[in-house]
Amino acid sequence: MPNNTSLPAVEVELRPLSARSVVLSLLLGLHPPELPVKDLVRGVESFGVAGSTVRAALSRMVAAGDLRRADTVYRLSDRLLERQRRQDDAVHPSTRPWSGDWEMIVVTATGRGPAERAELRGELTRLRLAELREGVWLRPANLLRPLPPGVDRVAECCTARPDRPARELAARLWPLDAWTVTGHALLTHVAGARRPSDRFTAFAAVVRHLLADPVLPPELLPADWPGGRLRAAYADYRQELSEAALVRDGGEGAPGRGGRGVR
Repeated sequence: MPNNTSLPAVEVELRPLSARSVVLSLLLGLHPPELPVKDLVRGVESFGVAGSTVRAALSRMVAAGDLRRADTVYRLSDRLLERQRRQDDAVHPSTRPWSGDWEMIVVTATGRGPAERAELRGELTRLRLAELREGVWLRPANLLRPLPPGVDRVAECCTARPDRPARELAARLWPLDAWTVTGHALLTHVAGARRPSDRFTAFAAVVRHLLADPVLPPELLPADWPGGRLRAAYADYRQELSEAALVRDGGEGAPGRGGRGVR
């Protein structure tokens, strides 16, 4: 285990706990992403949110298109299923041994408006690519995931072997040192959090940090990279919440239902 006493202090970004954030987080961690209203209310109440506040939040979320309701069961809307997929991938990314090749995407389309350009940049970032220079995106070819439909209409996709040393290029493309420092700060924070609400907000920050993990080959990472420890800590937390849900339900759990997650 690395010695972190020399790491600079960093402020962990924690977002306020709200009924909406807890509802979404509980459902994002379920497969399928649905719960009866009584279980949702009980689950959110366990974090110190009043039941009346939960029910009001559920009504607003249905009206906003975040949730769908069928009888007494609430389910994530179709547009939030992609967020669930990204969260699952952040916790359990699919990788393959790295051969030294890099993915390269070169944007070739012209005449696109600001909204279209921003949407493409966001999509490429979610694919864990980084921009070397305007319109040229790279990453090591160690991830197993398809490119989204339509990318080939606006860009050329290929593999490459850059001349620059791989570790040097990775350090230029991603803020690896800053990610490492924040990751260690999060590990320290979650270890010291005791109240359910504090632990929830702490692990929500962990998930957001994992979404920004470039998931590079081990040989390109700093020696004290905390990605594996963050994923293990979060997996333990999901298991803990899942077991607590079984106690509330008074049974062995519904078939096909996974552990809870945080957003």
